[in-house]
Amino acid sequence: MRRAFITGITGQDGSYLAELLLDKGYEVHGVVRRTSSLSRSRLDHLYRDASIYGKRFFLHYADLDDPTTLRRALLKAVPDEVYHLAGQSHVGLSFEIPESTCELTAMGTLRLLEMIRDLPTPPRLFHAASSDIFGQPEISPQDEKTPLAPVSPYGCAKAFASQIVSVYRQSFGIFACNGIMYNHESPRRGENFVSRKICRAAAAIKLGLQTELVLGNTASQRDWGHARDYVRGMWLALQIDHPEDFVFATGQLHSVQNLVEAAFQVVDLDWRQYLRTDNRLLRPAEPQRLLGNPAKAKELLHWQPQVNFAQMIAEMTQAELAALSH
Repeated sequence: MRRAFITGITGQDGSYLAELLLDKGYEVHGVVRRTSSLSRSRLDHLYRDASIYGKRFFLHYADLDDPTTLRRALLKAVPDEVYHLAGQSHVGLSFEIPESTCELTAMGTLRLLEMIRDLPTPPRLFHAASSDIFGQPEISPQDEKTPLAPVSPYGCAKAFASQIVSVYRQSFGIFACNGIMYNHESPRRGENFVSRKICRAAAAIKLGLQTELVLGNTASQRDWGHARDYVRGMWLALQIDHPEDFVFATGQLHSVQNLVEAAFQVVDLDWRQYLRTDNRLLRPAEPQRLLGNPAKAKELLHWQPQVNFAQMIAEMTQAELAALSH
């Protein structure tokens, strides 16, 4: 039985990845932060399953800025594969907390690489990089060779993490891959992300629980895919013979405005009656035309997105309707 170790297992991607690996017969170990709340809603169904938890699914208390706990968890798990998804992942918030963003996302990745390097049999590593490393690229679409030009503290931290992964791969022979992940969403997306905010607002307005949706720049465009598709890419990246970096993207741009219209269409409402713009929600710097070229992942990994934009927004909005109706 192959063993996997996931940092950031309580997040959107981590929970979908845990399900995928368990379905494939893995023993899955996940890192969780010790907090005052015991609620880990995205993992509850696995945690409560007596046939899995404590048998093929294990959670370890550790943190990226506490090397002792992270090393201890790795030594207990003895993994064949490590999926490094943890970090401060909110771009807008990174302008408010730049130091902790860089500490967790950049230095946390370096610490993990050092620990892997020291293990008797270093596991394969997948690092979840981000399209924000490209910032405001002069080339569109972007691929694995596009120059890095981040415009946010989060993008800078991810750029460092991505490059240090490449350094360790080249210098120490570690099987380490960067997955350059473009925006990916799902009903498990955090409530402070604009995609979830819009879908939740559409559902709440439909149910009479909210009167308006307040947004910043609705012209901003993103390459949006579904998280389930992207975690499948993570797994595929560690199954090949030699480590490579891959862009995971749909190759299609949609604006925040498109997202608003799609969500309100699901609940059969006219978005024009409810949308309000607030300039206080604008970011100091906004990535421009982040459009990914996933040709390499399609060719080498035979990876294809299976959920389109409209299907994803419909799933998210319907999930909000169901949650708010209870």
